[in-house]
Amino acid sequence: MNTAETSPIWVNVHSLVVLGMLGSFTAAAMRLGISKSAVSLRISELERLAGVSLVQRTTRAVRLTEAGQRLVSMTKGAFEQIEHSFLDIRDTRAEPRGIVRVTAGVAVGRQEIAPRLSGFLRRYPEISVELELSDQLLSIAQEGFDLAIRHTSFAPETHVAWKLRASTAVLVAAPSYVERNGAVEHPIDLHRRNCLCYFRRGEQALWTFKSKDAEERQSVRVIGTLSANNSEVLREAAIQGLGIALLPDFSAKFDLAGGRLISLLEQWEPVGPFGASLYAIHPYSAYTSRPVRLLVEFLREEFSQTTAQDRRGAPVLAAAPSPPASHPSTSRASTASGSAVRRNRA
Repeated sequence: MNTAETSPIWVNVHSLVVLGMLGSFTAAAMRLGISKSAVSLRISELERLAGVSLVQRTTRAVRLTEAGQRLVSMTKGAFEQIEHSFLDIRDTRAEPRGIVRVTAGVAVGRQEIAPRLSGFLRRYPEISVELELSDQLLSIAQEGFDLAIRHTSFAPETHVAWKLRASTAVLVAAPSYVERNGAVEHPIDLHRRNCLCYFRRGEQALWTFKSKDAEERQSVRVIGTLSANNSEVLREAAIQGLGIALLPDFSAKFDLAGGRLISLLEQWEPVGPFGASLYAIHPYSAYTSRPVRLLVEFLREEFSQTTAQDRRGAPVLAAAPSPPASHPSTSRASTASGSAVRRNRA
C-alpha cells in the first residue's frame, strides 16, 4: 500500500484502539468527538480492508475478536506515544490550557472540592474543569475522567494516586440532643440512643471504637430512625437534634466550630467507618498532562494550608511542595488501568 492508501487506515485503527479500551461505541464516540454511527462506519471499513472480523457486537457489550485484540496490542503503544509527544509539545506553551474532567463522591465533591475550584480557575483562566459528582462506582478511564477524588483508606494499585490529606471520623450530636438524653460516656451507651446511620446496602450498622490509650476496643450495633447514604443528610438531621451521627471530619468541622454540633466520646477513636485519606487518582499513563498536574498541585497546596490552619489556629502562607512533573509519590499499576475504584463514600 502507498501512503495515500494507508492514511485513512490509521484513523480507523485508532478508533479500534479507543473502542477496545472503552468497550462501548457510545463511550468511544464521546472520546473521539464523533457520532456513534461514524465509529461503527470506521470499524466496518477497517474490517473490510483487513478481510477479518475485528469486533464482536452483542446487545450487552462490545468485544474485540482475537484478530482485533492482536491489532490493538501491536498499535496501541504507538498511538499513546504520538499522543504523549503531542501533549508534551503543547505543554511548552507559556499559558496552560485544556480541560480537566474530574469525578468525585457527592459529599466530598460539594464540601471539599467545589469550594476550591474557583481559586484554581482564577489562577489558570485558560483551563476548564468538568466536575461530575456521583456515588456510583465508576471506571475512571472508561468514563473518560482525568482525575477522581476518592475518600478511601488505600490508594489503588492500578492508578497513579496523590494523597491530598488525611481524614478522620467524628461522633457528633446537637447540644439540644445531649441536654435531652444525657451524655454519652462509653460506646456501649449508644445502644440507648437514636443513632443516625450511614446506609450501606446489605450491611447492618456496626460502629467500632478504640480508646485513645489503645487498651480497649468496643463494637456497638446501633439503630436509629434515619439512615442515609450521604453524610450531609445525616449532619443536617444531627443539627436538628434528631440523634447522634458518625461523620467524616469534613462534613462536621464547620458546625463543630460554630457550636451547632458537639463532639462525643473524645477519648475514643472511630475505627474504619469512612476512608482514612482523600486521594486524587489518575488512570495510569506514562504521561500526565500539565492541566491535570496543575490541578493536583493546587489541591495539595490548598489542603496543606487548611491542615496547617487547623493545627495552628492561624492562616498559613507557605505553599505545599509541588508534585514532580510526571508521577509524584504514587501507587503504580501492576495491571491495566481502567478498573473501577472502590471507596468508602461519604
